[in-house]
Amino acid sequence: MNVLKDILYKVNLNAVVGSTNIAINSIDFDSRNIANNDVFVAIRGTVVDGHNYINVAIDKGALAIICETLPAKLVDGITYVEVDNSNKALAIMSSNYFDAPSDNLKLVGVTGTNGKTTVTTLLYQLFKNAGYKVGLLSTVKVLVDDVEYKATHTTPDSLTINKYLKLMNEAGVEFCFMEVSSHGIHQSRTEGLRFEGGVFTNLSHDHLDYHKTFAEYRDVKKSFFDGLGKHAFALSNTDDKNGLIMLQNTNAKKYTYALKGYADYKAQILENEFSGLLLTIEGSEVWTRLIGNFNAYNVLAIYATAELLGLEKVEILRLISELKSVSGRFQYLVSDEKITAIVDYAHTPDALKNVLETINSIRTKNESLITVVGCGGDRDKTKRPKMAHIASELSTKVIFTSDNPRSESPVAIIEDMEKGVEPQNFKKTLSIVDRKQAIKTACQLAEANDIILIAGKGHETYQEIKGERFDFDDYKIVQEFLKQLQK
Repeated sequence: MNVLKDILYKVNLNAVVGSTNIAINSIDFDSRNIANNDVFVAIRGTVVDGHNYINVAIDKGALAIICETLPAKLVDGITYVEVDNSNKALAIMSSNYFDAPSDNLKLVGVTGTNGKTTVTTLLYQLFKNAGYKVGLLSTVKVLVDDVEYKATHTTPDSLTINKYLKLMNEAGVEFCFMEVSSHGIHQSRTEGLRFEGGVFTNLSHDHLDYHKTFAEYRDVKKSFFDGLGKHAFALSNTDDKNGLIMLQNTNAKKYTYALKGYADYKAQILENEFSGLLLTIEGSEVWTRLIGNFNAYNVLAIYATAELLGLEKVEILRLISELKSVSGRFQYLVSDEKITAIVDYAHTPDALKNVLETINSIRTKNESLITVVGCGGDRDKTKRPKMAHIASELSTKVIFTSDNPRSESPVAIIEDMEKGVEPQNFKKTLSIVDRKQAIKTACQLAEANDIILIAGKGHETYQEIKGERFDFDDYKIVQEFLKQLQK
């Protein structure tokens, strides 16, 4: 039996009307899911304010209401609890409701603009290959050891996080690797979780539609490390200019990694080819099927995290050599016509620049690099011209197209992008609104040994237009068109 006062443990309460010594069934922040004897947490969202649905929740059987502002009219027999921050309250309550599941795991959070999915997914893979039961909370999927669940957000809501962590407890999972987004941190979704460690990958232009300024975006990321306990480790990429800032106020044990500057964990790139990377890490050579400078940082972060979690150095290097690339992250195929197609999730200026520079560092320059790229609708508009500038500067040919236009006009999004193209690069560019037609055109333009980069959607198997999701898989589509060219 769950008692409300136990679930409210460690929640800062401003006011309580009614008894907290009542048995409750479940917690939810969506009034549509409320049933008899539930607790409804009213959250002020970016679109909907849960306070407007308090009476709906009561009509559906809610016994208790958690809110930031008490309603003007209170219903007899209902317990009302006023808090400063409903998001934070929900997170702490969720942990209490599911018996603090993070306490029974070695939970590691990975944050940064780029690399979160790769680092968490490959850590899951590495520890599974080492023989452990492992959990994963990522953009691509949620894994409770071998059982897969569909992911809906980079960082799920706190109720969902704790539900999965509880399932991990029941499955005997020892390690869990979790992507921690800036939205998730800002909305207190990770509040109340006990992290064994935190990893910072890098910071660049993204989500300024939400955070408004880069400084705010940076400080939100930093607050994750500020909240780590003394028992935990904080691992940061100090080749990034914000790397040391992340460590400034943390109580956790501080560790650094870098390819260029001084750090606790160092690596060097010896060879960089489409077949993989040859690195030295802490003086030992290791081959990995991952490609590019940005993946050298990811591999080093994985190595350092694994060692900080207690694995032996020789074992880690062996396991790194066995890692397979992550879906939609520099995922490539070579056609019979010797055309290389690469699908990558790069949807920020820095990520796109990293991928294009990696391709250019490997190719001989005798072949063309054709890039297909778009920008998402209802998201940070300021990155659109920047991404177009980078694509047109670093490619032989660029096709601007739709990404997930959502509620926006795809033509207007492309026009925003085109503003970033320098006059000398105009002739390199085409604009084709239909993404499938854009990929087909890239395949038709390509000749033997040419390289096609399809950027922005990566692992996503849908396109979001006017509130609907349509089946769309970049990798499958380019694969089909390249096959057609062979006939």
